[in-house]
Amino acid sequence: MAAHQLLLFPEEATAPTLRDVADAVRTAGSTAGLPDAVPRADHVRYQDVHVRSALSQTTGMHFRWTLNPYRGCTHGCEYCYARKYQRHLELGTGDDFSTLIFIKRNLPEVLRRELSRASWTHEGVAVGTATDPYQPIEGHCRLTRQCLEVLVAARTPFSIVTKGPMVVRDVDVLVTASRQGACRVFLSVPSVDEEAWSRLEPGTAPPQQRLRAARALRDAGVDARVLMMPLVPGITTSKSQIERTVAAIADADVPLAGVDVARLDPGVREHFFAFLAREYPALVPGYLRLYQSARAKSAYVRAVTGIVHDLAGGTTSRAKTPA
Repeated sequence: MAAHQLLLFPEEATAPTLRDVADAVRTAGSTAGLPDAVPRADHVRYQDVHVRSALSQTTGMHFRWTLNPYRGCTHGCEYCYARKYQRHLELGTGDDFSTLIFIKRNLPEVLRRELSRASWTHEGVAVGTATDPYQPIEGHCRLTRQCLEVLVAARTPFSIVTKGPMVVRDVDVLVTASRQGACRVFLSVPSVDEEAWSRLEPGTAPPQQRLRAARALRDAGVDARVLMMPLVPGITTSKSQIERTVAAIADADVPLAGVDVARLDPGVREHFFAFLAREYPALVPGYLRLYQSARAKSAYVRAVTGIVHDLAGGTTSRAKTPA
């Protein structure tokens, strides 16, 4: 082990904690500070980390507990609200988010320990609120699957939000959870517009593939639904685009659970405006008027979500579950 590693990370730990990561990046940068991050064929570096807790408590949401097996996401969605969380690790909200992924190797065992406590009241757990639990590395690490198995064994209800069709791989676990009445899966499909998808969500599976995954889960008896969110002003919000997306969801015969317009929190806002300046420069002035805070103006949000609501026959709602 190199001498500088001994200074950055405790010798007794099998992997650094996220606090160690933040300290190391602050001290030496993301390259020199994380010498053990392993590059893979996808040109992304993967760093194992050791966590002391599995469940995170939230405020202001309709769920209390969250679970995220990874930090960072190779899906690289330009609008992703989770980009802001990279700043907690002293990392940027741009490429650092999609090219440096943290793998919480000991998460399943820590989760098992937390759920076995007498104080655990079997509240619902939201899986995938700060990173996609079915991004490609899950095919290799299987941390999400292991965590779902722990949740099922502990008879703890959970929901999943993902853009990853890989969720179908775990249909056996999801069916078991569904029989307990304790599982719901949300596939995020903001738009079926191919050009918008390729620019906004460069590392994700095609929207139609996600719809097929949702249909496959429903056929197996899993309560799978679609979140048409986030809609991105001027890019996926034309009436024709919305009509095609609502029609595709209806053709897949999957319930549309909700819709919302993108929010641009500090950190995310700066990244997204840089993206706009490169890809859609004509939209920048309109965005400056529309986003005077993290959320788009309420009248605009009501207008866009109202179109979806009307086209879907009044069966959808403003979604509270993050995409």
